[in-house]
Amino acid sequence: MPPRTSPTLRQLRLGTELRRMREQSGLSINEASTALGVSRTHITNVELARFGVSEQRVRTLAGIYRTPDESYVDALVGMAQDRRPGWWEEYRGALATGALDLAELEFHAVNLRMFALVHVPGLLQTEEYARAVLAERVPPWPGAELRRRLSYRMKRRDILDRDDPPACAFFLHEAALRLHFGSPDIMRAQLKELVEASRRRNVTVRVIPFSAGGFPVPGLTMSYASGPVPQLDSVQLDTAIGAEFLDAPTQLANYRVLVERITKAALPQKESREFINSVAQSV
Repeated sequence: MPPRTSPTLRQLRLGTELRRMREQSGLSINEASTALGVSRTHITNVELARFGVSEQRVRTLAGIYRTPDESYVDALVGMAQDRRPGWWEEYRGALATGALDLAELEFHAVNLRMFALVHVPGLLQTEEYARAVLAERVPPWPGAELRRRLSYRMKRRDILDRDDPPACAFFLHEAALRLHFGSPDIMRAQLKELVEASRRRNVTVRVIPFSAGGFPVPGLTMSYASGPVPQLDSVQLDTAIGAEFLDAPTQLANYRVLVERITKAALPQKESREFINSVAQSV
């Protein structure tokens, strides 16, 4: 099997989990390779996602490592089974890897909890609002590049219309509702879209008003993506140099607490709709 040139985020995560599973068993790479009957380099390449791994190999390693959590092992097997290229692959080479990794993370999430401080989350943006947000980039993108990024952002929204969509909870700070991107008409249309989106069976939209006071801010935007088991949760943060992804157990534990505190600070769904409507009337 030829080595991969650029593993995806999901492939890297599978390798990371296999490494964690081995380390928790107390086995060294040498001991694991001896038990499996392969070279030390083979184990290293699998854990670094340079090589793929079959479903049977995942179960064999879980047996060698005596991993007791069957649900966790089944989830890793599912990751190994899914080798279909995602729609985002058509943008590979045209967009940064972090952008593609975000689409992959959203696509495979069981549920998503997203926080936005200064603008509406990408999955809920109208095309006109998204164009206005993207147009603020310094230096500005050329027309073709702007259209490509707009196309990608709109394509991400398709997960909300799937037959099996993830449950999505969006938490918007009041600042994100009042900071204008585009004309007043664009803002009113975007606020109306938020209200309409909140009526979907798989979507909740909740507002954190200025009156809620201080709370731990994870950055301008944050996504907490739940996997099929808690060990496979992930956090995505926007940074000045692109998307950052976190999955270490301690990091996940801290961000679960942060999400709980954001949830407590937010208005209930019905009150949030009323709040968004009131802001729209003042635009």
